[in-house]
Amino acid sequence: MSDSSTLPPARLRPEAELARDALSAPVLARAARLARWAGPDTRVDAGGGLVEEQLPAAAEQLGLSGDDAAAYASEAWRIAVDTGLVEITDEEAGTVAAGEDLALLTGGSPQDVLGVWLTALEAVLADASVPDLDDLVDAMAEGGEVDLSSLDWDPDAESEFLDGVLGNLYLLTVGEEGPGDAAVPLPALAASVIVPSDMGEPSNEVLEQVSDAMMRLDDQFRLLEPVGLVEYQPVDEALMADADEEPAAPVDEADVTRYGMVRLTPLGLYGLRARLLDAGFEAPAVGDLADKGADALLDGTAPFPPAAAHAETELWLAGRSPLDAARELLAAARGSDPGAPLRRLRCQQALSLVGAEAEPALREVLDDAELGGLARVWLTEHGARDVPAPPQEMVFWLTIDTVAAQLAAEGNSEELRALVEGLARQHSGFFDTVWRVEHPATPDVLEAMGRLHPDKKVAKEARKAAFKARSQQGG
Repeated sequence: MSDSSTLPPARLRPEAELARDALSAPVLARAARLARWAGPDTRVDAGGGLVEEQLPAAAEQLGLSGDDAAAYASEAWRIAVDTGLVEITDEEAGTVAAGEDLALLTGGSPQDVLGVWLTALEAVLADASVPDLDDLVDAMAEGGEVDLSSLDWDPDAESEFLDGVLGNLYLLTVGEEGPGDAAVPLPALAASVIVPSDMGEPSNEVLEQVSDAMMRLDDQFRLLEPVGLVEYQPVDEALMADADEEPAAPVDEADVTRYGMVRLTPLGLYGLRARLLDAGFEAPAVGDLADKGADALLDGTAPFPPAAAHAETELWLAGRSPLDAARELLAAARGSDPGAPLRRLRCQQALSLVGAEAEPALREVLDDAELGGLARVWLTEHGARDVPAPPQEMVFWLTIDTVAAQLAAEGNSEELRALVEGLARQHSGFFDTVWRVEHPATPDVLEAMGRLHPDKKVAKEARKAAFKARSQQGG
């Protein structure tokens, strides 16, 4: 994923709702509970962790029991310190007090709460990139330091791997072709960062790497679920049993859910988008353009998938009267720059959502060379009377503009191929006339038509017309 590309827009829940999710996430809820429990007698060690003799009381406060209770209590305390819910007042004495950020969880704004949660998320993500504790103990050198070489562990590479996986999960969640709210099979997610995109059948070596990555991700997602980032169904324990062990119950080999399923939560979507923005990515959210001008709307939604562009436009229109919105959209759609055709297409799509009150704005541009064609289309579709027939040059200009917009939006799609075939079939002598159209995109459109049309004779006519158009424009 390049940080120079614009990602599909995310559809975020309201911040108040996300803040409630953050407060109920086990990691933050436990940290807050310990921060309120801490008092004058609470003591921490040199690293800021609770002293060992106080861990049982902390675990009891959290309602934890069993062999891992102390470890979970220690983790919750560390999150409380990392997020500023607890402050160490005297390092030598090991005393603590409630941190300033603790009050934000009850008296702060939703943004304040989410800010604390994002800090907790970073702490958990850092933990998720660290090897298993047993491995760390085994790698402990005589001097008490960890021998990283014996672990075969590169902290930067491990963090980059997890970031790549989470980035792909984000793309799958916000992309129009992805599963959206549906869970993603863990093997598919692991393969997305291991298997090269141009590889056909993965080799056994690559499949082994995918399997290893799945096991790493299984551990990591188990850690990331309690912070509220994901909902996770772990890998079936039977799959990790030794080959000579009998499974406890019959298993369905075709059941992909046994290999782990992960879904980004609405809170997780918010969190990953925040991290992407911090990393320099263009990661828009639906609603970002609602208070901007029509020029920002048309340019901003140009790379959006259709459903996201529709949702963004509806929010933008909700804050304006139909007539004012139509006038603003039409004014912003003008231009001869390379992005203008797609801008006009987005304008046409936006105007399709506007009611009959906008009719005066469309009639005002009937004689406009750039907008008269789309205005006639709108008026006709809305049942307006006395719509003047367009002159032939306007029809051909609108045709070039429409194909140029489709090229910019979709590239050489099947839909565009069908449009090109239809145009050549419906208009006799089409290429003899269309090359004369004074539109900046005429040569490029005709070249594309020559490339897309399956009939070699028609394709040749299109290429000849493109040559004439380019010569006419001095290209």
